[in-house]
Amino acid sequence: MGVTARFCLGFLLIGLFGGCSGGFPEPTTIRLLDEFDSGRVEGGSNQPAENSAPTEWRFDESTAVADSQWKAGPGIAGFSAGNGLLKARSTTDIPILHVERTSGLDNLDVLHAVEVRLRVSEGSQLAVMFSNSEELNLDAVLGQTRSNAPTVWPLRSPLVAGDSIQTYTLTVKGAAAMQPSFPSSGIRHILVRPTDVAGAQIEIESVRLIFRKEYLANIPSGVSWQGFADIFRETLVTRSPEKVRFTLDLPAGAWFDLAVGTVEDGPVTFQVGVSRDGRGGDPEVALLERTVTTPHRWEFAPVDLAEFSGQTVTLSLAIQADTVRALGFWGSPVIRARGVIPHTDGVAADPPQGVILIVGDTLRRDHLDVYGYSRPTAPALSRMAAEGVIFQDNQSQASWTKVSIPSILTSLYPTTHGIVDIPDRMPASAVTIAEAFRQAGYATWATASVAFSGQMSNLHQGVEVLHERASVPEGGSKTARPFSDRLLSWLEAHREVPFFVFLHVMDPHSPWEPRPPYNTLWADPAGREEYLKQVDQVREFIKDGNMRGRGMPTRGEMEEAGVEIDPYVAYEHDWYDGSIRGMDAEIGRLMEKLSQLGLARKTLVAFISDHGEEFLEHGQHWHGNSVYGEMTNVPLILHWPGTLPAGKVVEETVQSIDLMPTLLELSGISPPEASQGRSLVPLLVEEPPEPWQSSPAFSERVRQGNRVANADTEVDSFAIVTDGWKLIHNVKKPDDFPEYELFDHSHDPLNLKDVAQENPEVVERLSQQLEQWHEQALAARLPSDDEATSSMSVEELERLRSLGYIR
Repeated sequence: MGVTARFCLGFLLIGLFGGCSGGFPEPTTIRLLDEFDSGRVEGGSNQPAENSAPTEWRFDESTAVADSQWKAGPGIAGFSAGNGLLKARSTTDIPILHVERTSGLDNLDVLHAVEVRLRVSEGSQLAVMFSNSEELNLDAVLGQTRSNAPTVWPLRSPLVAGDSIQTYTLTVKGAAAMQPSFPSSGIRHILVRPTDVAGAQIEIESVRLIFRKEYLANIPSGVSWQGFADIFRETLVTRSPEKVRFTLDLPAGAWFDLAVGTVEDGPVTFQVGVSRDGRGGDPEVALLERTVTTPHRWEFAPVDLAEFSGQTVTLSLAIQADTVRALGFWGSPVIRARGVIPHTDGVAADPPQGVILIVGDTLRRDHLDVYGYSRPTAPALSRMAAEGVIFQDNQSQASWTKVSIPSILTSLYPTTHGIVDIPDRMPASAVTIAEAFRQAGYATWATASVAFSGQMSNLHQGVEVLHERASVPEGGSKTARPFSDRLLSWLEAHREVPFFVFLHVMDPHSPWEPRPPYNTLWADPAGREEYLKQVDQVREFIKDGNMRGRGMPTRGEMEEAGVEIDPYVAYEHDWYDGSIRGMDAEIGRLMEKLSQLGLARKTLVAFISDHGEEFLEHGQHWHGNSVYGEMTNVPLILHWPGTLPAGKVVEETVQSIDLMPTLLELSGISPPEASQGRSLVPLLVEEPPEPWQSSPAFSERVRQGNRVANADTEVDSFAIVTDGWKLIHNVKKPDDFPEYELFDHSHDPLNLKDVAQENPEVVERLSQQLEQWHEQALAARLPSDDEATSSMSVEELERLRSLGYIR
């Protein structure tokens, strides 16, 4: 059956934070987190939880300065401890107090919050950070703070200056942190910046670290977002000897998709039982008894419910342990139906069983052989294009990950979703593609190869299982192999259910040197030493601190250092291309696995990049600098054998925000009303119901707050691509920089020759279109979380907070 006949859209919008889908003739997915309420919990104990002594520093009458363990860092004078208070005075705007922990460094529990009891006479912000190094480098901390790096002090709170002691609770969920969690084992030094002004009087009564086990032991059982080793799941947290019951109508082919884990050092037993009559009156049948003795890890514990399919049953979850109120984590507890693919009522009779969205980070289109590159960098992607659809002119909406991936996952322009800087988060009112598929009954699984694409940006909405970058033990940017390993195992377990996967891999991102054997595929190993020597040679001339650390000079800095540019960049290309090939090999493995599982013709796979990379085309290295072609020209390939036409080439200009509505329409799911992209399905068929109307593509670049030091080179730009032209409007720029730049997009894709002066009428026409678009994008800007949740109940708000969707 052809695409035109199979895919037309129904529409059902559900909830402020839900996804969208059509109706279902029978239940295919039952998520226990969606069914949970506190009334389901039975048999709790009134006895207090058994907790170890809190990690706390108090400054009582017997405490002397030497005994307090706390030390005065830079910007501190008049330091003393005793009589219930630590006292000090700030002499700069970066005063630092610090202490070294000597116990708890072998504990794998993670931090929940830092509580500080503090009085300060002046200032606007309190901040806390941690260090795991044996020797604390305060000079480095000061340098990073002065550079305005927003994640240096990840835990922050507004100050209430005055005469009274205030209690400040700085939670990890509210942190502007590049890491998703802070394990106890990694918190050797605690640094407190009690104010951000000089001349303030400081009095601290106590500082306390609250770890997850302590926090959870003292709140009711319920829905949460929890992780072990930075693999996070939608989670139901209960404790011994509680039992939670759910009365459910089980679908045909039912099974219980479940992972379990604990934070307890002693054994914890997870028990799943079922009674047939749906009221709990019949004798309960034990289906699972799994004792966990290793804490801080997930154990997959699926339960077969086929014997009870089609029946109304009462399912019970219970925790047993030797200690009272021992904690048990029920990870992603979902009843699924084997062999049943969600579908709308007659709207999409045969949607894909699986949808996999792959983002290859920092991958410019012109380094792929399928787009005409001379080296065979991506044979697997070339096969995908030969068997599917390739879009020759896809434009990214932003030029760095933090801004671009939210646009891909929500079909919203950056101006509308509002993410500009590293600490920014997606408003919870946005509907992610994972939410749409989750609501339609698909299992959802995702990776975040950098914190920007995970919960730091609130992009875990709708994701049942998230593998954060910190979950990969080895460092560096080459994540395709470890994340593919995990995905292949997950697909094996979910081969009979509908699934949505967001696979974010980082391999093309710097540092570019690939893992073997790709490190010598094009790069001569004999040239490695010389290249690294030149990096060191030019590093001292690099003015930007971030670029200096990465060894990425501008063209002018290379000339000043006396380093020859062409061979330097050529070696970077050799490594960059090798890293692309390494990524491609893992994509090939994934496609091979789909075939082995019989899923190749049942799975819709999309490949895209979030942005490109500059190699001095416009005088700089890195990305996020501009909206020139090397940044915004990104690949887009769709693959679904037997459904999408093989070998189809689409020449039309499209946008990355078009991908979400396209994947949803192909799956028979209506996109959210707020989507700003449009479905590309009409471009995939020979005879679309309506003629395709070309429309412009837009890209944005707005400077980050921490880059104000480079104001002499920073440019805020908005771009429009239409009718073979590309116009860039530079709205904030140095005086000697042009306000408008115009390029022949079809013949100058890297935007190297500005033809604005020769074509003033084109500049005038496109500038009006660009301005009109920007006004519309601004008018559609998402409400803040405070605005969007103002009418919600306390219970609804608490549920969203527990999942980390709002702070």
